[in-house]
Amino acid sequence: MRVISGEHKGRQIKPVPNQLTRPTTDKVKEALFQIIGPFFEGGNCLDLFAGSGGLGIEALSRGMDKAIFVDKHPKAIHTIHENLRTLKLEARAEVFRNDAFRAIKAAAKRELVFDLIFLDPPYAKVSYQDLLEEISKFDLLAINGLIICEHDKRKELPLEYSGFKQIKSELYGSTTTITLFEKGDIKYE
Repeated sequence: MRVISGEHKGRQIKPVPNQLTRPTTDKVKEALFQIIGPFFEGGNCLDLFAGSGGLGIEALSRGMDKAIFVDKHPKAIHTIHENLRTLKLEARAEVFRNDAFRAIKAAAKRELVFDLIFLDPPYAKVSYQDLLEEISKFDLLAINGLIICEHDKRKELPLEYSGFKQIKSELYGSTTTITLFEKGDIKYE
């Protein structure tokens, strides 16, 4: 695993040393960031089900100001801390060992708003609709922000749900689909 582009282009990041996580491949990560914008001029991102932290780290490398990483597995949290330390990104990141739904509520209590929210839960274990509903309920997505869902190709996500509108859905490889959502009243170009 490596950082694809930006400030830390080519730097290696460690995967979580277990079978509990499914890292986003470099090929999928590269395609994903070409879709959502190759580089950013600041902003905040939330990497739920962060695993090794690869998506949030890639966003930081490409110009996001800050990333919050959430995972409930201790080995994942240890790996995220290790990767952030290696890349000297600790000052631009917060890492929490928590359940995704509790993390959403905690972010709302802090009145945080995100430009990017990555949702990459274990396939078939968490409801994307429930996650979208909670994100909408607590108004965590900024104007012009995106929610990026990585999911099994057999799982179809709704075109609209809980105030969010699907703007793109693409199959990568033989198993992974990336679906993007934004607030329903904003046009994506």
